[in-house]
Amino acid sequence: MAKECDVAVIGAGTAGLAAERKARACGAATVLIDPEFSGTTCATVGCMPSKLLIAAAGVAHGVAGAGEFGIRASHSIDGAAVMQRVRRFRDEFAQGVRDQIADLPNGVARRGRARFTAPGELELDNGERIRAKAVVLATGSAPSLPGPFRDLGDLVLTNRDVFELEDLPESLGVIGAGPIGSELAQAFARLGVRVEVFDRGETLAGLPPESSAHLRRLLEREMALHLGVDPKVEALGSEVQVSIDGHSARFERLLVATGRPPQLDGLDLQAAGIRVEKGGMPHVDPQTLQVGTTAVFLVGDANGDRPLLHEASDEGAIAGHNAAHFPELSIARRKLPMAVTFTRPSAAVIGTIPDGRDDLVTGCADYADQGRARVEGRAGGLLRLHAQKATGRLVGADLCIPDGEHIAHLLAWTISRGTSVSDALNLPFYHPTTEEGIKPALRELCAKIDRVPAWDEDEGNPPGH
Repeated sequence: MAKECDVAVIGAGTAGLAAERKARACGAATVLIDPEFSGTTCATVGCMPSKLLIAAAGVAHGVAGAGEFGIRASHSIDGAAVMQRVRRFRDEFAQGVRDQIADLPNGVARRGRARFTAPGELELDNGERIRAKAVVLATGSAPSLPGPFRDLGDLVLTNRDVFELEDLPESLGVIGAGPIGSELAQAFARLGVRVEVFDRGETLAGLPPESSAHLRRLLEREMALHLGVDPKVEALGSEVQVSIDGHSARFERLLVATGRPPQLDGLDLQAAGIRVEKGGMPHVDPQTLQVGTTAVFLVGDANGDRPLLHEASDEGAIAGHNAAHFPELSIARRKLPMAVTFTRPSAAVIGTIPDGRDDLVTGCADYADQGRARVEGRAGGLLRLHAQKATGRLVGADLCIPDGEHIAHLLAWTISRGTSVSDALNLPFYHPTTEEGIKPALRELCAKIDRVPAWDEDEGNPPGH
């Protein structure tokens, strides 16, 4: 006999755990299905192990640059110890998630791969059947490995296995200059690995061209970047050769970071009455997460809309609530979009970017001469703020600046509150901080929208005053 429940959640990642938790809090009888229950993508192969590697790279970079401050320091990098620490802390984070799963009420967790056999009816690969009033799909995403790279065998790495390296490679080719590729490429380069990055696109880390150009100039001090190219790869013994017009190089390993498409294969969505559109994706309402008019909800990386941890958590909670109350749906007010790439300087895209829109104006701040950044030997980068020309309200930003991940949060909070340019300029700015580097962009916006702030005493003062 099939197990009956109110809400079945497929996938025990960040989105799935949030969905199950919210549905159960709403009084629903829940089932959480996963083939492994190994922990979230963030804890196991994403956010946390990458930040552990970046942290080690930051320490190495700081020691290597100590001479700029008159400090003599020597250092050697123990690659095996670096990777061992990455895995040790990674495993602790993942175990924390598994402990959370172990604390679920009896009967909630079901191990297996699920597919639809009819609307509201699921079958696991172990033969178990589940009948649910509503289903939340939180199956996540998986690294893309295009055809030419599959023939390279163990020479190829993705974010799923790069952290399993026992030692740092001598050299690393990176295919893909998006957030994952850019972060890991710089981290390995700072740890003494010879790194080159190749990408068909012209920009880095998902940034608009203007801020991407600044980030490119800064990253090229540490590694070779080849953008707008079509790399060809082949295995030559124990190495991989990557070739583009006029250049070829051999690497000990090749990291492929060409995206993480949603994992929906094997679910038999058609059996659930779900219409799959062009590209293999169904239509999802971004405010309710409902798939079409069905009792199915699609969340997190699996819907491909905002593949970020905080978005996955929010979407899981929205879908869990709506699944528990189906067919009654609540429309959620989604948070302002914000994406951060943890290069150094860190990069971010927040809210709305003009992209040719004539109703928006832009103000810029160049961090090449920013006082605090110069003091700390971190000068360089660009901040762009965007506002509505008619109202003066801030609507977005893109940046690659020192402390960018923190300033991005301040800007996201300010933009979310509907703050005007002049009101933002009248907020307190402490000196000397990287935050006060925002002010030139705000002043430029004030001039463009003809709104003079009530008080801006520092206008015209040099950056180091």
